[in-house]
Amino acid sequence: MMAREQEEQRLQELGDFLRTRRNRIAPEDVGLPRGSRRRAPGLRRAEVAQLSGVSVDWYTWLEQGRPISVSTQVLESLVQALHLNADERAHLFFLAHQQSPPARSLEPETVSPALQLFLDHQGLSPAFVTGRRWDVVAWNEAARVVFGDYEQMTAHERNVVWRMFTSPMYRQFLVDWEGHARRLLAQFRATCGRYPGDPWLTGLIHDLMSASPEFRAWWPDHEVLSASEGHKTFNHPQVGYLVFELVTFQVFDAPDLTMTAYISLDEADTPAKISRLRSSRSSVSSGF
Repeated sequence: MMAREQEEQRLQELGDFLRTRRNRIAPEDVGLPRGSRRRAPGLRRAEVAQLSGVSVDWYTWLEQGRPISVSTQVLESLVQALHLNADERAHLFFLAHQQSPPARSLEPETVSPALQLFLDHQGLSPAFVTGRRWDVVAWNEAARVVFGDYEQMTAHERNVVWRMFTSPMYRQFLVDWEGHARRLLAQFRATCGRYPGDPWLTGLIHDLMSASPEFRAWWPDHEVLSASEGHKTFNHPQVGYLVFELVTFQVFDAPDLTMTAYISLDEADTPAKISRLRSSRSSVSSGF
């Protein structure tokens, strides 16, 4: 009985949400005439149905909270018709499908000013943010002096997976490169499962199969792994060994973004070495 009540509440919430979004849009906002006989604010159900490419009866049932199936394509049509922002789109998908919406692959991935400020305040701990395709999209100064100047890197070099498997210098930089690479590949495989058919990811996998014998040998194993934590040791070409504790987490209001922070440990005098690198603002080669 409890499950049935929860389902009815979810459908009612979905209908109420659609109605409130419909009521806030003026007809002229979507290129429709207002007319002299319109009494209620916002769009009529028939107008939303027309804009979404569905029947009036079907949309009416949806607003009434009836248990009807809703495809991703129709939900995206409603997003456009009702001018929903990213938060509203996510809410709609949770109410209708009880899961997050698929990523909009053409949208650029950026971090908020607050998140960039958080990165910058990590001080001597290198930290960066990666997107759903494992491209580094933001970083702090400690990450720049430890991992390389992201500003000078090509799009491929900013991709964490590509760099792991194709950079000769990165193999020397990482203590236990194979262990790092295998774990990263398993995490990457798990990510690909969230975005099946993504043409960019498909292209990256194809390029990696050609460029890296290890990737080509390990990819068919289908190993998967969630985000990892623990000790990480690097052998930096300028200051020698650096030791960190790794933590990763999703950004709450942008779940396709992942923040990775390497917390500087006292081992190998790591904080002092990073401080020296930051003070000199060493320009590390983009090939590193």
